[in-house]
Amino acid sequence: MSPLITAADLAEALGGVTVLDVRWRLGGPPGPSEYALGHIPGAVYCDLDTALAAPAGSGGRHPLPSAAAFEASMRSLGVSGNRPVVVYDDWNALAAARAWWCLRYFGHGDVRVLDGGLKAWTGELSKDAPDVTPGDFTARPGGMPLITAAQAAILADDGVLLDARAPERYRGEVEPVDPVAGHIPGAVNAPTTENLEPGGRFHRPEFLRERFNTLGVVEGVPVGAYCGSGVTAAHEVLALESAGITASLYAGSWSEWITGPGRPVERS
Repeated sequence: MSPLITAADLAEALGGVTVLDVRWRLGGPPGPSEYALGHIPGAVYCDLDTALAAPAGSGGRHPLPSAAAFEASMRSLGVSGNRPVVVYDDWNALAAARAWWCLRYFGHGDVRVLDGGLKAWTGELSKDAPDVTPGDFTARPGGMPLITAAQAAILADDGVLLDARAPERYRGEVEPVDPVAGHIPGAVNAPTTENLEPGGRFHRPEFLRERFNTLGVVEGVPVGAYCGSGVTAAHEVLALESAGITASLYAGSWSEWITGPGRPVERS
C-alpha cells in the first residue's frame, strides 16, 4: 500500500479514518492557531513538539518520545490500532512525515500522508474541534528501521547515508539552527525539496527511484537518512518508501551528532 493518499480518496474515507492535523514549521506560525482557523472536518490537532518528540537535549532537538509517552499522546488524539490514520500539514509534508514515521515505528500498520497537504484539499474546512473518543493504540517500537550515530557513521562508509537538508547547510556554508555547520563524513546530499513536484505533491515512484538510484541507492545497498533533528529526514524515508525502498532513520540527526565528542565534521 502506498504511504500516500490523495485528497479525493481521503474525502471518500472521512468518517472511517482518524485524521491528524500536524501543522508545524520551524519558526512558526503556531500550528494550533492555524488549526483553529480551519482544518479538514474531523481532524484532530497533533503537536509535533509534544506528541512526536521528547524534550530537546543530548539526543538532539527532536529526540523520539518514549513508547509510553507516544502511546498516551496517540490515545488522547483518538488513535486506535485497528483504524487507519491519515496525517497532513501545510509544510510540504515535512511535519506529516514525522507523524507517519513515528506511528509506523511504534507499530501502527495503516498510516498514510495526504499528498499535497492541506492545499490539495478542495472540500470545506471546519473550525469545530471534534469530540475525541480516546483510542486504544498500543506502542510497540521497532516497526521501522532506526539507527544510532555510530551506525550512521558505518552506513556512510558501507552503504548510502542521505543528508536531507538544503545544499548550503550540507556544505557547511550556513547553519541557521545548530551551533556547528557541516555534515557527517561520507553522507550524500539529497534535499527533500527534490522529492516533490512544483505543486507540492510527491513525484511518481518511478521518478523517485531514478532519483535515488543516481545517488547510489541501488538494490542490495543499505540506505539511511538524517537531517537537522530527524523531522526532514522522515520526509526522505517517506519518499524512499513511496519508491519501494526501505530506509533507516537516524532520528537524532545532525543536532545529536555534533554533541558527541570526537565525532568528525565535514564541510565541502
